[in-house]
Amino acid sequence: MQRRYRQSLKIPKLRLIKRQQIWTLTAQGWLIFLATTAYLMFLTITHIHPFLAVNSPIKTADILVVEGWVPDYGIQQALNEFNSGSYRLIITTGSTIDIGSYLIGYKNFAEVSAATFKKLGLASDKVITVPTPSVIKDRSYASAAEFRRWLSTSDVKIQSINLLSWDVHSRRSWLLFKKILAPKIKVGIIAAKSNNYKPSKWWVSSEGVRTIMSETIAYIYARFLNWKA
Repeated sequence: MQRRYRQSLKIPKLRLIKRQQIWTLTAQGWLIFLATTAYLMFLTITHIHPFLAVNSPIKTADILVVEGWVPDYGIQQALNEFNSGSYRLIITTGSTIDIGSYLIGYKNFAEVSAATFKKLGLASDKVITVPTPSVIKDRSYASAAEFRRWLSTSDVKIQSINLLSWDVHSRRSWLLFKKILAPKIKVGIIAAKSNNYKPSKWWVSSEGVRTIMSETIAYIYARFLNWKA
């Protein structure tokens, strides 16, 4: 009687699970998948640093553009590059200094790096500063854009440059300068070597891991999401 009563009400059955056929990897399939994943991870770990710290200079470039925020040993490397090449000028870029500007007497990294070059023996008429306007974000883009603006009002004629940036930041800076200056001006890139960790074994250093991870994310963001980075 009770069963007939339930059937007359047509109460739907509540089903929480169901059985279905799915495809899954076999033991051999899982072995191949894990081996392939491990191999790709190995390739990424061993090749990510030379990819980011790219070196592709133009031999005929007569202007060396230096991102002024590189450390002092990077400035020394830039000076060695200038002396060994056929450059006419060094042009420094760099944004506003947030801490210590009142003490050192310089307002931006372009001025600091230019003064460092002169202290190291570079003639004053061989270096030009192109300070980057103060911005909250997109500083690398702002440096490249300000350099292009300066070129439009300068008497300096440039067909190609070599850009010197710091270590794994080089790939991103190269991308942005090429986006803004090419095809009118050819852009080569030189990565100043870092003294903070060993590039061939960056993963054994906390500084190396932080640097590689942050620059990888920043490059992906600039390359695929917003190249004004």
